[in-house]
Amino acid sequence: MATDHPVIIQGGMGIAVSGWKLARAVSSEGQLGVVSGTALDGVLVRRLQLGDPDGDVRRALDAFPIPEVAENVLERYFVEGGIETGTRFKARPMHKLALTRRSQELLVTANFVEVFLAKEGHGNPVGINFLEKVQIPTLPSIYGAMLGGVDYVLMGAGIPRAIPGVLDQLAKGEAVQLKIDVKGATEDDDPYNRFDPAEFAGGTVPAVTRPDFLAIVSSHILATMLAKKIESRVDGFVVEAPTAGGHNAPPRGRLELTETGEPRYGDKDVPDLEVIRELGLPFWLAGSYAEPEKVQEALALGAAGVQVGTAFAYCEESGFAPSIKARVLEMSRAGRARVFTSAVASPTGFPFKIVPIEDTMSEDEVYEVRPRECDLGYLRSAYRREDGSVGWRCASEPVADYVAKGGSEAETVGRKCLCNALMVNVGLGQIHRDGYVEPPLVTSGDDVENVARFLPLGAETYRAADVLDYLLPERLEPAGT
Repeated sequence: MATDHPVIIQGGMGIAVSGWKLARAVSSEGQLGVVSGTALDGVLVRRLQLGDPDGDVRRALDAFPIPEVAENVLERYFVEGGIETGTRFKARPMHKLALTRRSQELLVTANFVEVFLAKEGHGNPVGINFLEKVQIPTLPSIYGAMLGGVDYVLMGAGIPRAIPGVLDQLAKGEAVQLKIDVKGATEDDDPYNRFDPAEFAGGTVPAVTRPDFLAIVSSHILATMLAKKIESRVDGFVVEAPTAGGHNAPPRGRLELTETGEPRYGDKDVPDLEVIRELGLPFWLAGSYAEPEKVQEALALGAAGVQVGTAFAYCEESGFAPSIKARVLEMSRAGRARVFTSAVASPTGFPFKIVPIEDTMSEDEVYEVRPRECDLGYLRSAYRREDGSVGWRCASEPVADYVAKGGSEAETVGRKCLCNALMVNVGLGQIHRDGYVEPPLVTSGDDVENVARFLPLGAETYRAADVLDYLLPERLEPAGT
């Protein structure tokens, strides 16, 4: 377990928003840079098809410890000079309960690449963030990150009780399994995803080190359970408030909506920090903590520091497309940036924060003309078919398909395809066979309203270091003061 923890954890945001460039920038400054582990196999294959113009992905793959695996990935997906403008991306395999060899190779190498590049050029720790609800890619993704030397694994959006034990086993080179949530599964079913490092390596298993595990929680009850009632160790917590961006934990109790149609959070949703503090593990506070006095407040409450996402999301090093960053910063400067917490947008059923922006999926007219299609499938859920096999459905897929798979039509109302939209946000959007171009959908925390405060006087952009200077003003004090 690490003993010298960072004060600032940079949040693991979206698909490739918290990419390796941002994580490397933050870690290089002595705080904890975190890459997003979501959909990295899809990110990898699209970066390779765009020709990897700076050679970063290929440089990382050259360092992959199982060369033949890296060669397989390059052979399948790399396009010298990049695909022509207007060309569809070649798809990667959709995930299934028993992952194919090709899927495993993509997941392991993609996570290795992201962590390797984030750690390049400095000696400070780097983390990776996973979503518990995106279960199928988890085991090979964690292994790939460990091959890359990741120092922290963070996971939320669910109850990640199995992950600390998985880290223990992978660090020993042992085979691991993860129980998958399969609706309707019986005691006779075998709803497990499995991964064996020895089988994957085809020989000598590369040595890896167990990273620290930080569970992202919204309640002291969950923190207590993870700290006391699982066999392996949890190394700390990120305690996230509903003002944080992306997916939020649902309110406790019966769902109630505000006058504007957003989930209503109350006293029951405020974690008891005294209980968390008494667990004796380091914790960080998250959700609207991007102010120097809020950092000091968190430290005074016994926290090791804070996690900050939105402030970093619009800096130069983040993965958001420059056009999106420019629009949001201008909206913030003009006092027009805000977020809407939708109770229905995400096919997962979790509340999801959306920045209303013209010509994005935040607008009903844009959402309604998009053909319903599920071709990435990261947020699909598993269900048991009548014959005992495992099927997959997504509340954002065509309504008739979802209903035919046993889903309710009511569950499809207002659901948006986050997988495709978030790919667009980082310049990796798909073009459909009929020429339809996927639109973006921007997610942020409540702090987006004032994110323009990080802009230096007269500047149009800011850097990750500017955020750290703002949050930790002592960084700017002359030595000896």
